[in-house]
Amino acid sequence: MDLHSASNIVLQVLTQATSQDTSVLKPAEEQLKQWETQPGFYSVLLNIFTNHSLDVNVRWLAVLYFKNGIDRYWRRMAVHALSEEEKSTLRAGLIANFNEPVNQIATQISVLIAKVARLDCPRQWPELIPALVESVKIQDDLRQHRALLTFYHVTKTLASKRLAADRKLFYDLASGIYSFTCSLWNHHTDTFLQQICVRDETTMSNSLERTLLSLKVLRKLTVHGFVEPHKNVEVMVSRCKNIETDNACRDRLEKTIILFTKVLLDFLDQHPFSFTSLIQRSLEFSVSYVFTEAGEGVVFERFIVQCMNLIKMIVKNYAYKPSKNIEDSSPETLEAHKIKASFFTYPTLMEICRRLVTQYFLLTEEELTMWEEDPEGFSKKSYSFKVLFIDIFHEYNQTLTPVLLEMVHSLQGPTNMDDTHALLIKDAVYNAIGLAAYELFDSVDFDQWFKTQLLAELQVTHNRYKPIRRRVIWLIGQWISVKFKPDLRPMLYEAICNLLQDEDLVVLFFLNSVLPVDDFEFRTDQFLPYLESMFTLLFKLLQEVRECDTKMHVLHVLSCVIERVNMQIRPYVACLVQYLPLLWKQSEEHNMLRCAILTTLIHLIQGLGAESKNLYTFLLPIIQLSTDVSQPPHVYLLEDGLELWLVTLENSPCLTPELLRIFQNMSALLELSSENLQTCFKIINAYLFLSSSEFLQIYSSDLCRSFCEILKDVTTEGQVQVLKVVENVFKVNPVLGPEMFQPLLPSVVRGIVQGERYPVEMSTYLGVIGRVLLQNKSFFSLLLNQMACEFNQEPDHLLGHIIEMWVDRMDNITQPERRKLSALALLSLLPSDNSIVQDKFCGIINISVEGLHDVMTEDIETRSFKDCMLMSSFEEPKVIEEEEPPTEQDKRKKMV
Repeated sequence: MDLHSASNIVLQVLTQATSQDTSVLKPAEEQLKQWETQPGFYSVLLNIFTNHSLDVNVRWLAVLYFKNGIDRYWRRMAVHALSEEEKSTLRAGLIANFNEPVNQIATQISVLIAKVARLDCPRQWPELIPALVESVKIQDDLRQHRALLTFYHVTKTLASKRLAADRKLFYDLASGIYSFTCSLWNHHTDTFLQQICVRDETTMSNSLERTLLSLKVLRKLTVHGFVEPHKNVEVMVSRCKNIETDNACRDRLEKTIILFTKVLLDFLDQHPFSFTSLIQRSLEFSVSYVFTEAGEGVVFERFIVQCMNLIKMIVKNYAYKPSKNIEDSSPETLEAHKIKASFFTYPTLMEICRRLVTQYFLLTEEELTMWEEDPEGFSKKSYSFKVLFIDIFHEYNQTLTPVLLEMVHSLQGPTNMDDTHALLIKDAVYNAIGLAAYELFDSVDFDQWFKTQLLAELQVTHNRYKPIRRRVIWLIGQWISVKFKPDLRPMLYEAICNLLQDEDLVVLFFLNSVLPVDDFEFRTDQFLPYLESMFTLLFKLLQEVRECDTKMHVLHVLSCVIERVNMQIRPYVACLVQYLPLLWKQSEEHNMLRCAILTTLIHLIQGLGAESKNLYTFLLPIIQLSTDVSQPPHVYLLEDGLELWLVTLENSPCLTPELLRIFQNMSALLELSSENLQTCFKIINAYLFLSSSEFLQIYSSDLCRSFCEILKDVTTEGQVQVLKVVENVFKVNPVLGPEMFQPLLPSVVRGIVQGERYPVEMSTYLGVIGRVLLQNKSFFSLLLNQMACEFNQEPDHLLGHIIEMWVDRMDNITQPERRKLSALALLSLLPSDNSIVQDKFCGIINISVEGLHDVMTEDIETRSFKDCMLMSSFEEPKVIEEEEPPTEQDKRKKMV
């Protein structure tokens, strides 16, 4: 079949593949899939998508199939790889004519040419770059633009390759075309600047688009090639004045300006010492436009941010910071540091600091409107300018501290409520004091300031003063971890309780963000008098806010409060317990909010202890959903869900049928062998201590099967964790446990006989077998006979070998409990008249005496020795105030 006939057939199927009718679409897609590996298919696709008379949707689909085929079949070693002859024809066809009229298709063609270039250029495709260079010189606007677009995508792709040989090829390419690319960019830039005067919007737009594309190529060559950037953005910024805000070119011009700054930022990041000669001009340019009148009416927000990033990167760059011992610093570092020091003089730093605070930190009209109309949205707004302030202040704090303190001192005392600007200035200065808290530690007596000024400002209830109330509470939050006397906290709690009754959500949100309950200095006794009021008001706020992020923040604070006061939260949580099921239902589409609910429940269960059983109707379905790997939400909820499951078991007074049923989720979780395996083992242990007989009767066979699979492909540490669970099974059920987990035990015996070389694993093996030997002798005899057959030995000889290994490896066992267990297990053999055991008498007595020494301690009162591990009676331990009270599981473990 000739190419023309094939094109018609493929064209017909492609047309069917664009149909909305699935009965037509599906067979067409299947047919195209079968053709993917047929010789000549991609030549037909090329023929179709370069035919501009055909339907756009059909051509678009042809391009996509061609592009996907490059990934699958272009490499020489690929299965069904394209022949070298066909690839050569395709390469020639792709660059034959850059005249695609549809923008979206032109972009896709450029991308697929770049994909081929990544694999073939320059060795198999040396014609590509010369063809692009010639095409961008053509005067035809369409062809020139399409060639430039392809030039950019090819350069971008080649620049992204990281192997040494590929880097060398790109350096060679850059050196060959850099000069041409510079002249190309200069030409399009000059053309655009000339056309501004003519004010032909279409011509200006086309010219600017070429300027942008050529600059993108230049950026890749500059940063990843070899030459330093030598142009700046000043001319382009000044031209912004001449273009109206609503002009279509303005947006593209701003993109071009931002691209200029990205060239500088990228080059500074990749080649800091090559950038040294540009430090002075970059700083002069950035500071001039951002911190002087030169930028008024010209600059726009993204450009300001980029300039601030440039200043910040120069200030923070480690390559420009000399060592403490100057002689150890390189000449390049000293040169850069010298340039920085000569630029950042006191007047310059003072002006930057003052302008940052009094100009860029000020709340704008737009933000104040947002405060009123969307308080929750306002509360999430972040300020990009604060990053530069923090970095500059950290680097030059000795110079800037007096400047900032002088600004603070000028604001002491009451502020006129009618002077909006004065209120906003105070807000901005307090913002700066909060951001610089760590740097101002020795310069500000914050405790005194809090008592004499800030506390009074929190009590001003005037509506216009709410920005200051919000800022002061945030400011205190910044300083609490830096410098705030614990004795002042009750005063702060009192103020927070009053402010929590504020009707302004923004003030409330900031209160919730800085409530000091999760820091090191928190004392429960100071907080308890305010607990009821604080918890009630926070819960009221949780109900009032609407956005998920805000609810998550409030839940976080409530969780912290519950965690810190623990059991003393019980009288106040009824309202929260009733509300959480409703919130869980409302958050069905918001998994991150559900994670916050899970965290709150974890702390709530810990606070309620055994009383948490009353929540099971709501709680257990949540655990079931969160830990079911067949349910999509488990991707987000699993980790917190497992933690909640564990805490629920640890605080459960008894095992309920519903709690037992949830364990059906565990087999799939153990199969994952993920980072959550440790928590899964803890959950299994919790079931064992809660009700071992009932639990093991239902799930022992599944559990044993899962453990056998895990032991095949986990690390030594993982094997130890599995065997510790098995050891717990034998602790709580010494009669049935060994029988239920019999399939695991041969590998344990083998490990002992073969002299497992890892001490921790050997210790665990001996602990497991010690439990069986001490508490279930009949089963130990059966296991010994089974293993003797496997090793083709007499049981007595195998026992003798195990005892020898046990005595020899006793030093591997470091825990006193395990050492005592080993001694008791081996001593239990002595009453037998077995000659092998009698022969090992001395070794057994020796380790028994060692074990006795390990566990005996002297009672100072009676001057006698006693076993420190012996519990004469079960007593409730006395809980020290700082300690958490024992959980139900702690009591069960002590009983065992």
